[in-house]
Amino acid sequence: MQIAKHTVVSMHYTLTGDDGQVIDSSQGADPLVFLQGAGNIIPGLDNALIGKSAGDSLDVRVVPEEGYGVIDEHLIQQVPREMFQGVDTIEPGMTFQAQDQSGYIQRVEVKSVDGDTVTIDANHPLAGQHLNFAVTIVEVRAATEEEIDHGHVHGPHGHHH
Repeated sequence: MQIAKHTVVSMHYTLTGDDGQVIDSSQGADPLVFLQGAGNIIPGLDNALIGKSAGDSLDVRVVPEEGYGVIDEHLIQQVPREMFQGVDTIEPGMTFQAQDQSGYIQRVEVKSVDGDTVTIDANHPLAGQHLNFAVTIVEVRAATEEEIDHGHVHGPHGHHH
């Protein structure tokens, strides 16, 4: 069976950045299982798998626009040190959960600290990066009506009551 919209795909993958560092991998764990065409995974990878079958291996390079987006300069902000109540030491690389006015929780990373000014970046950690996936397709099956309806894969345990 070939991968197409409304197929459920199991695959192993290793994701590396352009520096060759492994960012994420399913090796040694269960394969990633997702519903094709439902936005479960980034578009660049979703689209590259169409027409593949179980047993196929491929390398996919995803540009930022089809991955986690380009760097949005508006998401890099300078904020006063006192925003970080109860944090004694603030260092570049630290991450925090921040809440905006509408209650949306976002992850921010500290880029730099200059006296009482802290520069934070709310971009996705992989924004602006080319993503290199080495993929092996394990299994392809038709999605159930319920999975298509819900837009994601249901577990192997049958129906939940």
